Amino acid sequence: MSLLGNVHVASVVALGMQRLSTVGLRLASRGKPTPFPECRAQIDEVSVPTSVGPATAFVYRPLDRADDLPVHVNFHGGGYVMRDAALDDPLCRYLAAEAGVVVVNVDYAVAPQHRFPAPAHQAYEVVRWVANHGGDHGWDGTRLTVGGQSAGGALAAAAARQALERGDPRIALQVIHYAPLDLVTHARDKESVGPNPLIKPWMGDVFDNAYIPDPAMRSDRLASPGNAADVADLTGIAPAVVVTCELDRLRGDGAAYARRLRDAGALVTHVDVPGVDHAYDMTDIETARRTYALIAEHLREVSQR
Repeated sequence: MSLLGNVHVASVVALGMQRLSTVGLRLASRGKPTPFPECRAQIDEVSVPTSVGPATAFVYRPLDRADDLPVHVNFHGGGYVMRDAALDDPLCRYLAAEAGVVVVNVDYAVAPQHRFPAPAHQAYEVVRWVANHGGDHGWDGTRLTVGGQSAGGALAAAAARQALERGDPRIALQVIHYAPLDLVTHARDKESVGPNPLIKPWMGDVFDNAYIPDPAMRSDRLASPGNAADVADLTGIAPAVVVTCELDRLRGDGAAYARRLRDAGALVTHVDVPGVDHAYDMTDIETARRTYALIAEHLREVSQR
C-alpha cells in the first residue's frame, strides 16, 4: 500500500490540493480567452439550507429573464475534494443561453471536511429544494434536470437515485459526464487506451481515501452505481444522457452505468467522445462545444414535454 493509502495522509494531501487548486486554476487561465463569450447570462447567488449546512449556489438566468423557465442543477467536478463551482462557468453560461434554462450551479460540501455520504445527501437535498422553491426564485421546479462533470456527475446520479427511492422530486433527465461511478475498483485497475491518462493511481488514493475512508462503504449505491455490487432495480429512475471519453480511465464506469440504465429502460443515449481524456472540456473548446450542444439539445427536448 502506498503512503497515500493511509487515510490521514490522503486527507492532508486533499486539504493541500484544495488550497492550491483555486490559485492554480486562476493562474493557468490568466491571459486566455473566456470560453463561449457569446453565451451570456445573469448570475445571482443563493444559499440553500441542507442538513450538512448551507450550500451556496450560483444561478445562471438567460438574459431575456423570463419567469417559469425549466431549471437544471449542476454539480462541478474535483474528485469530491476540490471546491470551485466557477470551473463550470462556461458550461452553465452555455446551457442558460443555448438551452434556455435556469442553471443552478452548486458549491457543495467536499471531503475530507465532509466525507461520504454527506455530499451525496446534500446533493439530493439541494435538488429537492430547487424543485420546491421555483416560485420564490422564478424558475419552474416541475421541469427539473440534474447533471455534472466527474465527481459532480456521480453526485447527480446519487441525487437521481435518492429521488427514485423517495418518490420525489420528479427529475426529467440526468446528465452524467465522465463520472467516477465505481469507487470499489481502484484507479490503477481501470484501463485506459490512452498512453498517458489524466487520472493517475495516486489521485485515486487521495480522492477515495479522503472521501470514503472505509473501503467497505465504497460499494454503496450512492458511490458506485457502476459496480456489479449494486444490483437494485433502477426501473423508474430519471432518464439519462451518459457521456464518456475514449481515453479516460473512467470510461468503463460510465459504460457500466449506461448498461444498467438501458436494462431499466432509462438510457436516452450513451455518447463516447472519441480521442479525448477526462476533463477534456477545460482545454479542448471545440469538442466541448459539440458536447455542450448535445446536452443543451436534450435539455430543450425534455423541458418542452
